[in-house]
Amino acid sequence: MGNWNSKPSKVKHARVLLLGLDFSGKSTILYKLKHAKDFTTIPTIGFNVEMIQMKKNIHLTVWDVGGQLRMRSLWDHYLENTDVLVYVVDSTDQQHLEASRKEFELILKNEHIKCVPVVLLANKQDLPGALTAEDITRKFKMKKICGDRDWYVQPCCGTSGEGVTEGFSKVTEFIHSYRKSSGTNWAFFRQN
Repeated sequence: MGNWNSKPSKVKHARVLLLGLDFSGKSTILYKLKHAKDFTTIPTIGFNVEMIQMKKNIHLTVWDVGGQLRMRSLWDHYLENTDVLVYVVDSTDQQHLEASRKEFELILKNEHIKCVPVVLLANKQDLPGALTAEDITRKFKMKKICGDRDWYVQPCCGTSGEGVTEGFSKVTEFIHSYRKSSGTNWAFFRQN
């Protein structure tokens, strides 16, 4: 129990869902952001959950859910109470790009994620043949399928960390802008 006269904490919490096909680099991005070190990751069976402090007063609970075919059918169970969706695309894997786009579009149709802001990370920009963020934006038809929500496409490299912080800074920017524009305590802000 806390002190009766103590002030409530100003720390805000938001739930971020990190999705994408297997081998897109979700876990690498998560652990680079969390620890700023290189990590060897293996395909996520199930999910990883990490708390990340982005700013002094914003903590993100990031759910990294496996992207294997059998896990994708369970993604719907993680969408409820999601405040921001971060979708990771392997920019070099043109063979699976259409499958990734279809999964992304399917997610956005879910009622639980209606109007939720989206940050799409165009990962593996350091590798030869990587599509640019503009190419990914066009191929994923972002203007069309995300027209009803805030969205942003960030080029990044999960292994070096380049662009990762900028992508998650956009997440916190969406959090702040929505709260200011709505004039209310946005539903995802949970006081500690």
